[in-house]
Amino acid sequence: MPIQTVAVMGAGTMGAGIAQVLAQHGFEVRLCENQPEALARARAAIEAQLTRAAERGKIPATLVTESLARLRPAGLEQAASADLVIEAVPEKIELKREIFQQLDRMAPPATLLVSNTSSISITALAAATRRPAQCAGMHFMNPVPVMPLVEIVRGLETSEETIAAVQALAARLGKIPVVVRDFPGFVSNRVLMPMINEAIYCVMEGVAAPEAVDEIMKSGMHHPMGPLALADLIGLDICLDILRVLYRDFADSKYRPCPLLQTMVAAGRLGRKSGRGFYQY
Repeated sequence: MPIQTVAVMGAGTMGAGIAQVLAQHGFEVRLCENQPEALARARAAIEAQLTRAAERGKIPATLVTESLARLRPAGLEQAASADLVIEAVPEKIELKREIFQQLDRMAPPATLLVSNTSSISITALAAATRRPAQCAGMHFMNPVPVMPLVEIVRGLETSEETIAAVQALAARLGKIPVVVRDFPGFVSNRVLMPMINEAIYCVMEGVAAPEAVDEIMKSGMHHPMGPLALADLIGLDICLDILRVLYRDFADSKYRPCPLLQTMVAAGRLGRKSGRGFYQY
């Protein structure tokens, strides 16, 4: 059955970006968020992004109104009745498992359950349901409307039919789907987070200032953005959560979060979303 209706659980940065891209590409989108102010912020952000894109000639002006018309707030029951549900709540396994359990109880048998997790085991989330074959990962990159990659994560029990359906959805969104197996951090964050962590160690140990670290990686390694500016964009709290998952699941000291990162998160310096991280915004 072709996917027409998609629910997105969570209206944070990632959830809003996913909802925007889905609505732009003709899907009926149900955005589920238990905080009304977060839902209002998400809709305003989506409208602003679409309006800017139209003003720059990247999308037709009519697509702004059409996309917003396809985007509707929804409760859990409405979300669960979609053809596919994408969970995009904070990176906490207990929260994600609880949502998967609730969705599994309420959703029709054919509904696919997908997580946008950046590091947590899809197999562990699927085990909270009675439909592990219909669970998979879709790890979108931030910012979702701009970044082309989607990591498609195959859990231990994920069926070939589910993988094919999720790949097809990503392709309909104009994304590049790449299938990976269910290991901590998958490929993207297993490679990226140690680099960010080491860059933070360079700052903590006084090897170089943040600007110097980023300039070396941009000018010397042709990275479009330095690792510390990228960490600020991702959110330092998110980086810390991912590193903790890698450190715990691999039991390898190379993933040990830098003390400076932990201190900055404890101080509320989370990057762009808080106005200050390694840089001020």
